[in-house]
Amino acid sequence: MLIKSSEITSEMVFNKRRRLIAAGLAVLALPAVDKGYALLLQKQEQAKQPFPPLASMPELIPEVLEPTPLNIITNYNNYYEFGYGKDDPSKATKSLITSPWTVDIGGVGADKPGLYDIADIKGEYAIENHVYRFRCVEAWSMVIPWNGIKLADIIRAAQPNSKAKFVRFTTLNDAQQMPNAGWSGGAYVEGLTIAEAMNPLTLMATGIYDKTLEQQNGAPIRLVVPWKYGFKSIKSIVKIELVEHMPQNTWWKQNDREYGFYANVNPRFDHPRWTQATERVIGQLGRKPTLLFNGYGDQVAHLYPDPGNRLYFY
Repeated sequence: MLIKSSEITSEMVFNKRRRLIAAGLAVLALPAVDKGYALLLQKQEQAKQPFPPLASMPELIPEVLEPTPLNIITNYNNYYEFGYGKDDPSKATKSLITSPWTVDIGGVGADKPGLYDIADIKGEYAIENHVYRFRCVEAWSMVIPWNGIKLADIIRAAQPNSKAKFVRFTTLNDAQQMPNAGWSGGAYVEGLTIAEAMNPLTLMATGIYDKTLEQQNGAPIRLVVPWKYGFKSIKSIVKIELVEHMPQNTWWKQNDREYGFYANVNPRFDHPRWTQATERVIGQLGRKPTLLFNGYGDQVAHLYPDPGNRLYFY
């Protein structure tokens, strides 16, 4: 099935990306007092690499995105709470109780915190349809037609104040519902800057192919940030906090040499153990070139003032 180009997010063109960056539209306010940020600055100096010339990047050609078949999307997953193999989550007993389901939205940056039922959230906001590339840090990819709600709408409802510099997300951690709950030493945690969270591309997904999310895909609600590596798109969310300091996400805590806070897709900066220049498209033969910001540079490049700084790409 082909999706019309008019129905998908527009593609990045490199010369426009350079013009956007040069304009310096928005520079993130990063709190130097935050311990997590201080660690990132250290890693930045250790891992900084020369930025190759633009000519070394593959030329982008506008394309029509062909969604990955649903059976592949639902049977090839990383969700360690339900198993470590790619097919383990889909084979796991459907033990996750997704209704009723509440999301605690608060933090020091929220003037209107509250405990919200997922049914109320879905009833209050329009469900949108977006076909996005999905790029895993392991160098494989899919194209997924998501159904969901803009995260920005949910954040606005919490009435963010001046302390809302970052957004911290937490997954359910229940050993009775998840056979490998706590594999990382606690609940899975992720984070975004407030500017990233408010970007129109950022989605709280509730479905795929107009079908309710299945357990292995992060039911009943998960984050989707299409310009970042997939581990940023946290599943089965129970808490969203607007916070003042940069949260330390789970994979950063697990291995700070290989995973950082931003994790933006960039083919120029390899993972320490494999190349990021190309990716394997699940369900297809061969590999294809990886796109800077996963192809969404037009919409997000302005959030990162220095494209040559590895800080933003691991």
